[in-house]
Amino acid sequence: MNIAESYLETIFSGDAPFKIVVSKPPKDCEYIKINLLKKERGYQAEKYTEKQVFHENLPDAGAAKSCCGKLLGQGWKQLNSWGNVFEYSLMVSKKGAVSITKRRVNGSAPKAELSHNKVKNYIISEDKPFPALVDMGVFTRDGKVAKPMYGKFRQINRFAEIIGDALKERGFEKGGKPLKVIDFGCGKSYLTFVLYHYFTEILGIETEMLGLDLKADVIENCNAAAERYGYKNLRFEVGDIGNASFQGKVDMVVTLHACDTATDYALHNAVMRGADMIFSVPCCQHEFNGQMKSEKFSVLTRYGIIKERAAALCTDAVRANLLEYCGYKTQLLEFVDFEHTPKNILIRAIKRNGTAKDREKYLGEVKNLVEEFSFEPTLWKLLKGSGRIT
Repeated sequence: MNIAESYLETIFSGDAPFKIVVSKPPKDCEYIKINLLKKERGYQAEKYTEKQVFHENLPDAGAAKSCCGKLLGQGWKQLNSWGNVFEYSLMVSKKGAVSITKRRVNGSAPKAELSHNKVKNYIISEDKPFPALVDMGVFTRDGKVAKPMYGKFRQINRFAEIIGDALKERGFEKGGKPLKVIDFGCGKSYLTFVLYHYFTEILGIETEMLGLDLKADVIENCNAAAERYGYKNLRFEVGDIGNASFQGKVDMVVTLHACDTATDYALHNAVMRGADMIFSVPCCQHEFNGQMKSEKFSVLTRYGIIKERAAALCTDAVRANLLEYCGYKTQLLEFVDFEHTPKNILIRAIKRNGTAKDREKYLGEVKNLVEEFSFEPTLWKLLKGSGRIT
């Protein structure tokens, strides 16, 4: 018995763990992480690749322990386990030395999930699939969530939950005032269809929704799908938010993964159209990375990966502050876990009546950051050009 196996004996003795996470795989391994979850009978292994998750049932704790021992023997470097009494963290160094820490769990520890069929109250219900989610592959034809798509399913529900809260805040409800929405850079529009279904079929809100994209073939396919689904007030156009056929004010602007400064153009146009609600998941924040320099904080620009991440965070912090200056209560929320995608920030901006003092504070913070790092934010320039910033 090697040292790692002896530690596994300790972990699995008596208080058998109800959750185990094995991580830090060897180079070129197919999987990036493996979870073992205790069920009513045995364990279920969740094997994660970059894009999918595969499941395997293990009959008992002995099989789970054997699985962990095999993974550590193949070069996996870390194992964390949670029981009802103790939590263990096992690490294997590059030279093969094994160390383990043990602590008594408290009220914040993960809870056992003993049922394979645990029911969760999702907004987009598991038992009520609709055509768009079937076409996305999230639901199977017989109405069940496809196993590799549970992450996407949870992501969709999280997004619906965030938007639903904003709709309540702004007084949109069944039988009430109609909702006018623009989705900028809609792409294949899977989420556009989901939102339209959510607004009209689940919330019962009369909704007019427009999806915009620059690719004519994509727009043609989206309009055909909307007709096939019977979504009479959902349509798609070739173009950007600046020349959308919607006239006047819109209630909501959604922009998901608009690349680099395309997000800034979408936010600017949302502000200029007087949108009450803005939801944006930015992507590929390259602009500040190319501009960023500072003598005082050179530690943030010396290392490429640090500079890239700092620049991306600064980009979204500036966007949030500028939206605050324009009269929005703005939040930066975690949209999805890092295990799904590194693009996990959602900008949620809801119109409000802020004080002039607060607005100037937010603008002053942006000015300080811009001056320190020599940034030239696109959203700043667009707002200045339209007279919103003087």
